[in-house]
Amino acid sequence: MLYVVATPIGNLGDLTPRAREALRTAEVIACEDTRRTWGLLSACGIARPELVSYRQGNEERAGARLVEALRAGRAVALCSDGGYPGISDPGYRLVRQVIREGLPVQALPGASAVDLALIVSGLSTASYTFKGFPPRKPGALLRFFADERDRPHTLICFESPFRVGACLQAAFEALGDREAAVCIELTKQFERVERGYLSALVPRFAGKPVKGEVTVAIAGNNPKFAREEPQARVAAQARSVSRQARGSFMQGSRCGSRVSEPETRAWGGNR
Repeated sequence: MLYVVATPIGNLGDLTPRAREALRTAEVIACEDTRRTWGLLSACGIARPELVSYRQGNEERAGARLVEALRAGRAVALCSDGGYPGISDPGYRLVRQVIREGLPVQALPGASAVDLALIVSGLSTASYTFKGFPPRKPGALLRFFADERDRPHTLICFESPFRVGACLQAAFEALGDREAAVCIELTKQFERVERGYLSALVPRFAGKPVKGEVTVAIAGNNPKFAREEPQARVAAQARSVSRQARGSFMQGSRCGSRVSEPETRAWGGNR
């Protein structure tokens, strides 16, 4: 049996009894970082079993080894450094591989930054979309949010503590002035949730990296969670057109031709 085990995202007390038992009885534990997982096992008084590093880049080799262990009748637990393995994590590939082999899989519930951020945000929980980590490049980042412009679902994503300001600015430009929440260090000692409209959150995080792990929640396309800010919106659109015009001019210069109407071009592409 493959046990997919959710581990704490910050507070050791969030490890459920079922998860603890699965880790205690597993003969093999597949994990993102063997040192982090060994630290968790030590804190719980669990003897060290065979630990297999399963991370992006070694999925094929490690996956084959884990499938062989399952075929031999050994109990295998899959976990990540925190939260659910497989959520913005390569663990889903192992689950698919095990399912294809016709072997049993069981998921054990536990802590998840996605669910916690949705709940503490105060935004609609009727439906939501989780999109992992946004892209780094400005054009791709704008498209990342623009794709959600007309959708009613609350948007959840992870973000690097060094790019929160850029993330919120792109969301404001692409989505307008919607309610949002920046959730920092959920379940940890210095947990903090900054809530407000995007126009207010952008200056709070502009050029200011935060300490800790960040999950961002942004309201969907619903007038209950948005407001019209004509001046702010016009300014955001002006900045977008300015970037677009500069990109078009540079492209035209490289090609030896003049770009006469840069405002009619689509967002600059990076892919």
